Amino acid sequence: MLHKTVCCHVHGIYVPVYVEMATQMKISVPVFTEVDRDVFLRQIYPKRIPAVLRGVSLGPCVDKWTVEYLAQKGGDKEVKIHVSSLPQMNFLQKNFVYRTLPFHEFVKRTSEEKHTDFFLCEDESYYLRSLGEDVRKEPADLHKQFPELAEDFHIPNFFDPGQFFSSVFRISSRHLQLWTHYDVMDNLLAQVTGRKRVVLYSPRDALHLYLTGDKSQVLEIDSPDVNLYPEFVKAVRYECVLEPGDLLFIPALWFHNTLALQFGVGVNVFWRQLPADSYDKKDPYGNKDPVAASRALQGLERALRCLDQLPSDYADFYGRRMIQRIRERTLCPQLDLK
Repeated sequence: MLHKTVCCHVHGIYVPVYVEMATQMKISVPVFTEVDRDVFLRQIYPKRIPAVLRGVSLGPCVDKWTVEYLAQKGGDKEVKIHVSSLPQMNFLQKNFVYRTLPFHEFVKRTSEEKHTDFFLCEDESYYLRSLGEDVRKEPADLHKQFPELAEDFHIPNFFDPGQFFSSVFRISSRHLQLWTHYDVMDNLLAQVTGRKRVVLYSPRDALHLYLTGDKSQVLEIDSPDVNLYPEFVKAVRYECVLEPGDLLFIPALWFHNTLALQFGVGVNVFWRQLPADSYDKKDPYGNKDPVAASRALQGLERALRCLDQLPSDYADFYGRRMIQRIRERTLCPQLDLK
């Protein structure tokens, strides 16, 4: 595929852009080094675009979290995991099953290429997303679910402690790819061990991602069906590869898709950037839309049902007036990244 490299000025940062004919524009996620709280809050956080933070101390976990060490510390603790015969897991079609394993056995299997013990097939893929003690009410917290491992991991003090929502422990097989989705809270993804590719899309490109709830219907982001998803090529693709010890800042509402290039261990730290009462109190995962947004979407559904009572030409006309009104009230040109 023919391509060329140009520089793009994005929120005060010059980043390389790889432009391919008839495919998505690609932007490399900017990388920052020597980032402390002051630099993060003044230079990175206000721009509301993803950023790789390299060289931030995560504690001894980067050196200590080997397969053997993890298995020893996790021991016989039972963990609920995703298991799939394919390395590309997706939540829309749920092409995986849930199974339970002792933590040490899970880590052993996840680090293997081929399995002698397995549920579905010898090259099945595994994925752990830690859960709270009460999975329906309590967010994940590394200090509660894995206290001995939590001693090795230092959460950067980039936000106030009162804003903390969850710390999610993640382990995945090599080649495991997770579906494209967004979260409603700001997120620091700490890649402790292994390498991981992350592809991100701006909230401004939501109309090009064919959403079902918080998830994109486009499962093959590297080779999309352009006949089925013609708008997808209009979305700008931000991309980075995380090395062990890297942090990735993912602002709320940014879509992200991860691909484990190696067996890897990571921790996601989520925090509330909106007032606490803006969020659904019955949301332990941090992926339900804010209360006001949820009400607005419900109101839109009611409005659309009203339009169903009109002849098609009238519904078309008043639908266009609604779109115009939404554009006038909500779109923010100053946030446009293109």
